[in-house]
Amino acid sequence: MIRSAHIDSFARDNLPPRELWPEFIFTLPELRFPDRLNATAELLDRWLERGHGDRPCMGTPVETWTYAQMAERVNRIANVLTRDLGLVPGNRVLLRAPNTPMMAAAYFAVMKAGGVAVATMPLLRAGELAVIVEKARIALALCDGRLNDEMEKCRALAPRLDRVVTWGGGAGALENLMSKPGYETFAACDTAADDVCLIAFTSGTTGEPKGTMHFHRDLLATCDTYGRHVLRARAGDKFVGSPPLAFTFGFGGLALFPLHVGASTLLLERTTPEDLLGAIATQRATICFTAPTAYRAMLGKVGDHDLSSLRKCVSAGEALPKATFEAWLAATGIKILDGIGSTEMLHIFIGSPEEHIRAGSTGRPVPGYEAKVIDDEGRKVPAGTMGRLAVRGPTGCRYLNDPRQRKYVENGWNVTGDTYVMDADGYFWYQARSDDMIVSAGYNIGGPEVEAALLAHPAVAECGVVGAPDEDRGQIVKAYVVLHPGQVADSAMTRALQEHVKATIAPYKYPRAIEFVSALPRTQTGKLQRFELRRMAANASHQKLAS
Repeated sequence: MIRSAHIDSFARDNLPPRELWPEFIFTLPELRFPDRLNATAELLDRWLERGHGDRPCMGTPVETWTYAQMAERVNRIANVLTRDLGLVPGNRVLLRAPNTPMMAAAYFAVMKAGGVAVATMPLLRAGELAVIVEKARIALALCDGRLNDEMEKCRALAPRLDRVVTWGGGAGALENLMSKPGYETFAACDTAADDVCLIAFTSGTTGEPKGTMHFHRDLLATCDTYGRHVLRARAGDKFVGSPPLAFTFGFGGLALFPLHVGASTLLLERTTPEDLLGAIATQRATICFTAPTAYRAMLGKVGDHDLSSLRKCVSAGEALPKATFEAWLAATGIKILDGIGSTEMLHIFIGSPEEHIRAGSTGRPVPGYEAKVIDDEGRKVPAGTMGRLAVRGPTGCRYLNDPRQRKYVENGWNVTGDTYVMDADGYFWYQARSDDMIVSAGYNIGGPEVEAALLAHPAVAECGVVGAPDEDRGQIVKAYVVLHPGQVADSAMTRALQEHVKATIAPYKYPRAIEFVSALPRTQTGKLQRFELRRMAANASHQKLAS
């Protein structure tokens, strides 16, 4: 490894042993990064050096910061961190805020000062924050004042958190410290390309979150792979989207990718489908990042908004149903760019540009990445055979002091926990999360396939499908369904949905049990928590047996 700039060596000391790292490959010329690299300098400062400081950078529906204004705020926060708050390179700083330009500025300031940003979802509670504080050994937090209540409760649970500095007004607030003379400039810390600059915690779809560690070079690598070769944004683009900046899908889509090409971002604190549509129409956004659920929810309202400015739509976080892709294309003329990424890999590693999309497929590996489907022994399986997805490239899994590293990385490959089929043309077709495969009477049934069939029924708003324990069949397919308003959740609806699934996919895959619910359990990033549905299904089965 390159000589670290970190004085606090915690991050480097708690990387996994080198033999447990995935193999990193840098096949593209643009991935040959220099040994010394600071991501903020590359993403922000170089635009000022090129004379583009007056370009719009980040904003809200009521204000816009130029690149020069963003750079000055980043510099002022970096000076506060180092001069007033005692940060030394390698210190971790917890960030807590909704999607605002100030949140983005804090992110980049921590990195510019040589620190390690640990961004957290705005809806996390004190107990969840305390787990992160303890795992990442965090002593300092920067927090939007509106969200400080849980931070103060967190301090009682995690005494290691010594200081919380808020912004948004009030005595001693971050803005007051930033206003000091001479704080408008800051020389970027001379960080190594492989110094940790970000610890992103997984969103908890499989239980306890894991800290994933990313280097300065990783942030640029995802821009030079997915951003450059699949998204292909331009300086005149305006990005918008729903994922939180604390989620790597959001950080990439709303911060890294736009800044890498000198574009701008519209950040929204409220991101309901109506909010997204309204923002696209009134602010003339051109690129949208959100989840399949949101695209589906927006479909019924597309005709009420002028979306003529929109030219690209990106979907990740969950599999994009073919029906949603086709309906969005029919309504807008835009092919949604589906993709699979992970917090461990930082961003999307399989996904195709518009001209190579096949509806229903996730796509082909992003240039710079390699992917294959393997069996339980790690051997590559033939095209058309279902197996586990394995990937490698310029980014990869390095958990913060976590034994689960051995599970994610096998023989130098990142094994994502997804079940896929690769066809003869190299396209990857999602089947299920590996732990979501339902085995019923000897049949392998992918929950997402059943979900896609249910979602094609006009009465269904949302659904989640898991395996429920069953004495006779081992497991049965059980669906948790949220109906559209006005639909009746009764036995007739159950039969109608079951018959619909039988007519849409192989009849043996139909849900033998359907439970109507008002909402589905989701993570802060909007991902369906199938492990929670599995727990609910198991409890219901046990109660049935007990009675």
